[in-house]
Amino acid sequence: MLDALITSKTRLKLLIKFFVSASNTGYLRGIAEEFDESTNSIRKELNQLTEAGFLEKKQDQKKVVYRANIDHPLFSPVQKLIHSFLGIDKVVEQVLERAGDVKQVILIGPYAQGLESSKVDIVVQGDALDKEYLKQLAEKTSKIINKKISMQFGNEVSGAHIVVYQKQLSVKEVRPRR
Repeated sequence: MLDALITSKTRLKLLIKFFVSASNTGYLRGIAEEFDESTNSIRKELNQLTEAGFLEKKQDQKKVVYRANIDHPLFSPVQKLIHSFLGIDKVVEQVLERAGDVKQVILIGPYAQGLESSKVDIVVQGDALDKEYLKQLAEKTSKIINKKISMQFGNEVSGAHIVVYQKQLSVKEVRPRR
């Protein structure tokens, strides 16, 4: 659906990476390796998205780090569009309501690489998770979005992944070091 609107597969992957979660960042070589594409194609799209104001770039030592520009007037609509495209907007909302102490929800597999797939792979990390509830939720959501949802719990994530949700620490959880 969205890939018919945005014909550049590289641009679509970048939009998914940066807009699925505002906390996601990346740098040229890292993104090129993650997407298994040339640095030139990634650079071209990063430059266009930055010039349009959708991405911000910041020098971090020897690397230029990119992230979504949350102050852009279209940030929220684009993020909602990406969430709807992936079908994760419904999953995340419901998971956070009843699933226990969710620390992170991570998208892995083809969607994390910006590829269309009939399967959505999700890792949920946290404490005292209601796994039965989450499995039932995955089945129900699968029917709604017409995609199989594979849910894993507490696994370490390596390779291409996108953090869809990350719990913000409250003041109580942040303890000063002595």
